[in-house]
Amino acid sequence: MQVDYESSERGARARELFTAGYNCSQAVLLAYEDLCGLSHEEAARLASSFGGGMGRMREVCGAVSGMSMVAGLAYGYSDPTDRAAKAEHYRRIQELAGEFRERNGSIVCRELLGLSPGPDRPDPSERTAGYYRKRPCQELVFDAAAILEAYIAEHPLPAS
Repeated sequence: MQVDYESSERGARARELFTAGYNCSQAVLLAYEDLCGLSHEEAARLASSFGGGMGRMREVCGAVSGMSMVAGLAYGYSDPTDRAAKAEHYRRIQELAGEFRERNGSIVCRELLGLSPGPDRPDPSERTAGYYRKRPCQELVFDAAAILEAYIAEHPLPAS
């Protein structure tokens, strides 16, 4: 997958959304809200639980979760008996997450942030200039959205 990290419009939008105060998962999903068939509020609410590696438990990075949500809405399966579609979609998610891992070294929030094991306190961090300087999250949401943008360019969306 050829990802253009310099000129990704979706990546830039995800970064803007994160800087505006949305969590990492929301930033990625909302960067694609025009493709998802959800209102802005529905998309923001859907992704709201996945920030901070799912409720600040520091598990799978929220940017990766947001990327996976968009991929599910765009390419996912709905028939629980369609094993081929399920396998194809899981392969897609593994490919997307693998690209993110290759670029960033992990898909786990605590590892990306250099935190010790275990959940963080549930209170969100204050979004200050210092917060943005010490966290890689702006670039992580950019990367997730850019990876998905490249994937979509190579794999046209199915007709709805």
